[in-house]
Amino acid sequence: MTTVVKIGGARAVDPAGALSDVAQLVEDDEDVVLTHGGSTAVDETLEELGEEPTYVETPGGVVGRFTDERTMDVFKMVMPGKLNTDLVESLQNEGVNAVGLTGTDGKLLSGKRKSAVRVKEDGKKKIKRGDHSGKIESVNADLLETLLAGGYTPVVSVPMLGEEKSGGYTAVNADADRAAAAIAGALEADLVLLTDVSGVYEDPDDESTRIDAAETPEEFEAVEDAAEGFMTKKVMAAEEALEGGASSVVVADANSEEPISSALEGDGTTLAPGVLADDEAEPEAAR
Repeated sequence: MTTVVKIGGARAVDPAGALSDVAQLVEDDEDVVLTHGGSTAVDETLEELGEEPTYVETPGGVVGRFTDERTMDVFKMVMPGKLNTDLVESLQNEGVNAVGLTGTDGKLLSGKRKSAVRVKEDGKKKIKRGDHSGKIESVNADLLETLLAGGYTPVVSVPMLGEEKSGGYTAVNADADRAAAAIAGALEADLVLLTDVSGVYEDPDDESTRIDAAETPEEFEAVEDAAEGFMTKKVMAAEEALEGGASSVVVADANSEEPISSALEGDGTTLAPGVLADDEAEPEAAR
């Protein structure tokens, strides 16, 4: 069984424990694909360059980044250039033969580019143009499986490869949680979403209210109702992973001891395929 791990990019996340855990899993002959975010580092770099990151709210109330051309340039610099390289370097020092990839390599992550997005500003719905983002529609699972079979550990980051309406491709941004979800679905893997909290809380300010597991559509609805802020996207990604064919999804604390192993043993919020309604239960993994 393959495990796909996503390490969050929040300031409060220390990847050291997860990287050590990856090394142990690999030593135990487990296949691991590591993915990572980096929005915080991108924002910090933009600010160092004297520019402000832009966030927008969708009509559905989800807040996300608006990636203009300049921000896309910074993404290309920060995600594969620094963050991905740092993780590969750290894993090599842990004895893991890691390989860094972006979604553009080997057409690993691809889909149509969204050059315009619907947003809500001042209570009004508007179209904001000039976006460089996309929705992942296809995963080159063969590339990942070939690397894993050869004893390599892939470390994957966005950007993805966006297909232009006029033809051709361009590198565009994609949500890192949803990228991990697409990969987990394509590999029919377990997905571990590591973040700076220990799971989904009924009360976002009270860790003791963590929802430990959801196995039915009704229980999953309670998880969706509880998710707020950044957790909303993680729950959306979890659903997409299960729809795509993932074996399970766990939202867990990146800073705990052996965070991946403990998450797979139930330390977090675990979501099983049974949370999907009957019409969502067929795997839709794009290979």
